[in-house]
Amino acid sequence: MLHDATRPKTGGEALLAALKDCGIDYLFANAGTDFPPIIEGLARLSESDAPTPLTVPHETAGMAMAHGYWLVTGRPQAVMVHVNVGLANAVMGVINAASDNIPVFVLSGRTPLTESGRKGGRMTPIQYGQEMYDQTSLVRDVIKFDYELRYPEQADSVTKRAASLMVSAPEGPVYMSLPKEPLTEALPDGFAPAPVPASARPVAPDPEAIAQLAGWIAEARMPVVLCQRGDPQGRVSAALSRCAEVYGLAVSEPFSIRNVLASDDPALLGYNPKLATSDADLVIVLDSAVPWIEAVNAPQDGTRVVHIGPDPLFRRMPVRGYKNDLAITADPVMALEALLSHKPDAAAETRRQSVHAKVASGRSAMAKPDAGGDGPMSADWMSACISDIMDDTAVAFSELGLLLPHMHIKGANRVFSNVHAGGLGWAMPAALGAQLAHRDRLVIACVGDGSYMFANPVACHQIAEALELPILTIIKNNAMWNAVRRSVVKGYPDGAAVRQNRIPLTSLEPLPDFTQIAKASRAHAERIDCGADLPDALRRAVEVIRTERRQVLLDLSVAATDEH
Repeated sequence: MLHDATRPKTGGEALLAALKDCGIDYLFANAGTDFPPIIEGLARLSESDAPTPLTVPHETAGMAMAHGYWLVTGRPQAVMVHVNVGLANAVMGVINAASDNIPVFVLSGRTPLTESGRKGGRMTPIQYGQEMYDQTSLVRDVIKFDYELRYPEQADSVTKRAASLMVSAPEGPVYMSLPKEPLTEALPDGFAPAPVPASARPVAPDPEAIAQLAGWIAEARMPVVLCQRGDPQGRVSAALSRCAEVYGLAVSEPFSIRNVLASDDPALLGYNPKLATSDADLVIVLDSAVPWIEAVNAPQDGTRVVHIGPDPLFRRMPVRGYKNDLAITADPVMALEALLSHKPDAAAETRRQSVHAKVASGRSAMAKPDAGGDGPMSADWMSACISDIMDDTAVAFSELGLLLPHMHIKGANRVFSNVHAGGLGWAMPAALGAQLAHRDRLVIACVGDGSYMFANPVACHQIAEALELPILTIIKNNAMWNAVRRSVVKGYPDGAAVRQNRIPLTSLEPLPDFTQIAKASRAHAERIDCGADLPDALRRAVEVIRTERRQVLLDLSVAATDEH
């Protein structure tokens, strides 16, 4: 509620008030010379009438923090950067957010439109050099909505429209370009804030399509659900677990982005798409953009395939040729609840017993990782040890780091993995965003050594110290871009590159001392070379976080692996 003494007077102030009216708590900002009307507005408006501004010394960190904040709260936040150059740095984060339908309100200044005669016009050389014919083209291909502000009063109405579109399914980032003149200009006499428009309600499924799906389940011997993400509240997880139990469905989470089921759910086959689809005669793809790799683990011929989601065909992807016998446009939870309204068929109990037996057999056959010898530890052991320190509320952000099959995951939304867009440097700042949302929760970022460098770690450690966000950063250090090495080995298994002692363009040696980078921001940091030493190091890390409220970095020597 705006107070009379601090009602917005300019376009910049109207923008801030509109963001707050739309439920945005934080403005992650990397400021530039286009920010004075925003900074003045933040100083003049009361704290309750504008988002809390947070200084973020790199744009990719700001985008990922907003991303991570949404994953653990379901509340979208705003990011503002400096004209075209700041937006260019933020683009990767926008691509990542769009890839996983993460709502983020992206803002950037735009160099002043005028050279003279208007307040807010050009005053520095860079305001000439930074102008583009179409600044929005940097992000237009991946955003839901864009607009360049023209008049100060639009900072209220257009902002609220953009926020409504941002959170309407399928969610995603929106963008507004902000020339300095309308931000600086006074609002017209008689200005009154517009009401916040309601977002579009989730789409209910077609009853006939759900009835057809129920019929196909009844005809199936081994129906399998493929899923790779849920919702921040865990409603998808609860509904899916219930459906699997009632109907005798198996569940697999290939290429997981946000884990959906707990590791001990009796329906969870695991994370391998080939094992999941090899025996399936019905595959239900639940809001999953990449359920399998068509060339190597597509379902068998004759298998029925159903796609369910707000956009089951993922229209943003130009090439996506998966088999599709039935596409149901629906909110995933509403689709699962509609399915539960149908009485299960007589064979459901037999299917359930078969699924449970298959799941139990797979789990018993999995070898338990061990600490190994004196050399680099295995990624399996690292993942298991990290799992052991995660309590009922802990979350982990994994970027080419954790191996989910070797973890005991206690529930939905405990492990967030890099999105399929693959913009690296995401996990560490995303963990900072999650820690900002829940300051007492244990938040872990487990990243490859290359990913750590992509994260702009100096900026991230500075943010952690400045905002008192004691995350645990774990570096999976194998001194290479292992994902690139794996790709070469798979593409040219008998090639010349594989026969060389070092595959070109994969080595990161000599590596810097990552512990010193963290210690520059007063972090507790250790290097761990032996797997047997990891459990104690992790316990020390948690103790420092709990008692000193200080960020921790562990740099682990980990053997390169062909497993993701």
